[in-house]
Amino acid sequence: MPENLPMITPAQRKWLPWLTAVGFFMQTLDGTILNTALPSMAAALGESPLQMQSVVIAYMLTVALLIPASGWLADRFGTRRVYLAAILLFTLGSLACAVANTLPLLVAARVLQGVGGALLMPIGRLAVLRVYSKHDLLRVMSFVTIPGLLGPLIGPALGGWLVEVASWHWVFLINLPVGLVGFIASWSFMPDLRQHTAKFDWQGFVLFSAGMVLVSVGLQGLGEHSISTGWALFAVLFGLAAMASYWLYAANAEQPLFSLALFKTSTFAIGIWGNLFARLGSGAMPFLTPLFLQLGLGFSPSKAGMTMIPTVIGAMLTKTLVNKLIPLVGYRRILIINTLALGVMIASFYFIDNQVPHGVLLVWLAVFGAINSLQFSAMNTLTLQDLSSEHASSGNGLLSVVMQLSMSLGVAIAASLLGLFSSGKPAGDSEFWLGGFHLTYLCIGLMSMLAALIFAQLGKQERKG
Repeated sequence: MPENLPMITPAQRKWLPWLTAVGFFMQTLDGTILNTALPSMAAALGESPLQMQSVVIAYMLTVALLIPASGWLADRFGTRRVYLAAILLFTLGSLACAVANTLPLLVAARVLQGVGGALLMPIGRLAVLRVYSKHDLLRVMSFVTIPGLLGPLIGPALGGWLVEVASWHWVFLINLPVGLVGFIASWSFMPDLRQHTAKFDWQGFVLFSAGMVLVSVGLQGLGEHSISTGWALFAVLFGLAAMASYWLYAANAEQPLFSLALFKTSTFAIGIWGNLFARLGSGAMPFLTPLFLQLGLGFSPSKAGMTMIPTVIGAMLTKTLVNKLIPLVGYRRILIINTLALGVMIASFYFIDNQVPHGVLLVWLAVFGAINSLQFSAMNTLTLQDLSSEHASSGNGLLSVVMQLSMSLGVAIAASLLGLFSSGKPAGDSEFWLGGFHLTYLCIGLMSMLAALIFAQLGKQERKG
């Protein structure tokens, strides 16, 4: 533990991993419990299911926007104060979501919830990194991530069950007791750690954030038809221009938000671009598949939620093989083959209909979960493995932003495609939904395969990890 930090009491040292774990659980549960409830929420609010993409994107985009500022906020105001604020905002945002009676109010509440959610894991992880020695860090972080695995496992089924036995409001109300306990515990045991506050790159933050927001809003507008096609394309183009402006600005800035020197490391550059394109497809799946199961196959919310569980089980089982498989096969080969397999697996949902036995569907989802988990693990380790200690923190921050951004873009693209293939057909026709979903899966599967071209650029020196 660094000597310049305040004294940490034994109680704080004991309970810090639990506090971080609770925050991680709240974040991951919220990310999975909602998707199963979207059709019921749409019906209750009098909206098309396609309009509900904004509820998902608003949260993801807010998280992506605030990740770069999390470290600066912790150093400026202290980990205890920021973590308490994060839990409070997340809990109040959950309450606001539950009482929202229109889609715009729900989206606004999700933004508030996202502000808190964006800070929960980064601040908790930062506190752990500053308190524990390298010798204890692996053990502590392994403990912290366990609840993060439980959230995706129980989230879809719990969301479907709550919708059936109560209402969609309880998808958000369930966060209140967890948030209350987390706030009281954090008030008592979260250490107040801070370091010298570095200058924050506000100009770069504005350019980078504007680019993300405009591109996402433009793609979302194309899917929802909430704005004209011309305005949507205008937003996308201006967003890309803002991103390009940030690139030019960062090339000459003394302390940019994300240094372009990161991209001089070839594995980082390839990993970031590969992450962006590969996650466009896989990031859309948690949004698209619960809708598909309910609207296309006619499943109840609880059955749809239970059906999603094999995806998480397949992912968890694969994590035990990753560390052995990558050194054996090499990053280049495994990422090319697995990216193509991931695209094929997504596109293969084109063949899923009511004639496919439920047991086969469960296996299908488990295989997808396994391939998807291998993809994420390989991409993430490749991206960060060669960064110097000087750039490790910034590189990890940019990777976290890209992960959230690409998933939000994936949802927007999937909803846009589904809206396109749904145009002019009766919304109550299950056959229409099925055909629209099939074509959407086919398109995002083919789109995901493009990332294999990026991973093919890995040189011989990276082939064996």
